[in-house]
Amino acid sequence: MNAYELTRALVDIESITENEGPVAAYLHDHLAKLAARTGGRAQRMEVEPGRFNVLAWWGQPAVTLSTHLDTVPPFFPSREDAEFIWGRGACDAKGIIAAMVAAAEKLLGEGVKNFALLFVVGEERNSAGAAVAARAPRGSKYLVNGEPTENKLVVASKGILRYELIARGKMAHSAYPELGESAIEALLDALDTIRKVPLPTDAQLGPCTMNIGTISGGRAPNVIADAAKAEIMVRLVGDAAPIREAFTRAVGKRAELVEILCLPPIRFTTVDGMPTTVVSFTTDVPVFGKTWGEPLLLGPGSIHVAHTSEERISKRELSDAVEMYANVVKKLLAKN
Repeated sequence: MNAYELTRALVDIESITENEGPVAAYLHDHLAKLAARTGGRAQRMEVEPGRFNVLAWWGQPAVTLSTHLDTVPPFFPSREDAEFIWGRGACDAKGIIAAMVAAAEKLLGEGVKNFALLFVVGEERNSAGAAVAARAPRGSKYLVNGEPTENKLVVASKGILRYELIARGKMAHSAYPELGESAIEALLDALDTIRKVPLPTDAQLGPCTMNIGTISGGRAPNVIADAAKAEIMVRLVGDAAPIREAFTRAVGKRAELVEILCLPPIRFTTVDGMPTTVVSFTTDVPVFGKTWGEPLLLGPGSIHVAHTSEERISKRELSDAVEMYANVVKKLLAKN
């Protein structure tokens, strides 16, 4: 099965976060057969019932190629034309998985060993798979994490600071608003103050940005809302502490600010002679830390079509990535 065929096979197995079991089972079986033919090993790394990472290795792995199994909703199946493979996960990150597997086959065909493949669950929500893997390192010196970077090595990526903003009020008939307290109005006031907080800029990463991703609350148009909530994502370019303090002051007693997740910006290891870029998204790498080695970030596809109805991956980039991953593994093994 070549990289194009494996990409489509993986895309056609729905694996929205928390439903990665079927695609993980398919990939484990595929890698177990490859390992059996080539003197390697493959195993499931349980994360929680029905969800597991997939690990395969040959020799004593000094370099690990890794990306994630899960996708964002909604699912839509694969199709292809002369230039692209389309479908949910095509570039984020099932095409990357296929390129890494094909690179492994190429390396093994050349007699190269001492590397691993690690595919994890949950990256799109809370990095649950990476957290489990981080507690079970295998001695790898380098972790090549795969995300859509247009086959350029990333030198730096932004971090994230995610909040839930929760407001509470008192129900009343909307004809008599003085008898109630609107949680929605309190939430809107709190959001207005947060939007006015100045955010920092980094010379390399650019501006820190904030997105109010969801707003929910209320019961009916004729009821004063007793509860409301918003979800907020900040893309960090530096220390989160000043933003935490500024948001807390801005919200005051209008609402409750609950921190859900904080991952720092990352500066990555690079390889001489390869094109580089800076990205605004974050990855599993902050959760891995350096438990699986010095991190690199590299993969085919464009982040600009990931998470969209137009998600696709260029066949040319996918083919180039197979060679690229194989060459990076050999360069890193030579440094070990």
